Amino acid sequence: MPGWKRRVTVFLVGQTITTFGSFLVQYAIMWHLTLTTKSGLVLALAAVFGFLPQAIVSIFAGVWADRVNRKVMIIVSDSVIALATLILAVFMLSGVEDLWLIFLIMAVRSIGAGVQMPAISALVPQIVPTDKLLTVNGINSSISSSLQLLAPVAAAAVYSTISLSAILFIDVVTAVIGLSLLATVAVPTLARVGNEDKPSYFADLKEGMAYIFSNQLVRWVMAIFAIIFLLIVAPSNLSPLMIARTFGGEVWMLTVLELSFGFGMLIGGALIAVFAKKIDRIGMIIGSSILFGVLATAMGFTTNLILFFALFFVVGIAVPAFSTSAMTLLQETVEPERQGRVFGFLGIVMAVAMPLGMSILGPLADVVSVEILLIVTGIATVVIAVVAVLLPAGRRAMAAAHASTGVTTK
Repeated sequence: MPGWKRRVTVFLVGQTITTFGSFLVQYAIMWHLTLTTKSGLVLALAAVFGFLPQAIVSIFAGVWADRVNRKVMIIVSDSVIALATLILAVFMLSGVEDLWLIFLIMAVRSIGAGVQMPAISALVPQIVPTDKLLTVNGINSSISSSLQLLAPVAAAAVYSTISLSAILFIDVVTAVIGLSLLATVAVPTLARVGNEDKPSYFADLKEGMAYIFSNQLVRWVMAIFAIIFLLIVAPSNLSPLMIARTFGGEVWMLTVLELSFGFGMLIGGALIAVFAKKIDRIGMIIGSSILFGVLATAMGFTTNLILFFALFFVVGIAVPAFSTSAMTLLQETVEPERQGRVFGFLGIVMAVAMPLGMSILGPLADVVSVEILLIVTGIATVVIAVVAVLLPAGRRAMAAAHASTGVTTK
């Protein structure tokens, strides 16, 4: 096995283990809040505490990822997340389950995620050949999807039979195992990391921001991510609330919802990995964005639980088509020395758009039905995505993407 394949295998195995633990905590906490409060406001606050800190720290983390060892960044941030989770588990064992404590730990975990996200995204191209990036990203997406199939089942079993604190302890153990594997992966150090003459931190920050806003392709991808996370991801997070109010509050319903999504992502990621060489990145981004809007609208109109699960399954298929294509496009076109800042800003866009959408839609879900919110945001997404393609800026971005990936426009 070539050296790069060994490194990627160990890296993916380590990430798989730590991600599994994170998924367990993610599902368990959201289910705990949904089933114990049934409040849109509480879910909105959870989104704010879970994503806003990530947005704040990402702007700094992106610069760090271009100035320091990215592997060390990941190890340190994951260690902080594990420690925060351990503290919450201990408090909950002692009977303290106040919302403020849960929100506080969610914020700390969010900060850790904000630090590691640009480091992980920028590290992958360092250990994977450029022509294998989409394939590896597709495989990684399928692995993540497989975890989304296993994690809700495991979380439901542990949460319903033992406690939320037990899931928190599992997350700590998986973090230790995953970080131990990552420590053995050899990652090349960027030349500028050891360069004593590199610009100051704020000069790097300024240069990175100027690059992001002046590069039409990067700017366009950022805008599409903002639209999707604001108008699709945010209302989709209210789907468990819709099920609890409309169909019943049983845990198995929430489990099946996540399983449907996970199976869809598994299939979508596998298709991306298999057909990587034939995929038009920008076309896939546009098509999946429009599909998201259509599916959200259909979900809002359905009154059949099985059909709702089926639509969520198709949403899962579309997620790798959108996210993997977009991430790979950025990895292929942005210089390695700037990728930390670019992915850091992308983290900001996602982390701000999501809680912003939830801060508006969450309280609205206590006034109007979730179904109406899905219909309105779905239609808006289709309209905005089509306009984004027809505008001159969109056409220039598409041309730049085709030029960078060697695809010719017709």
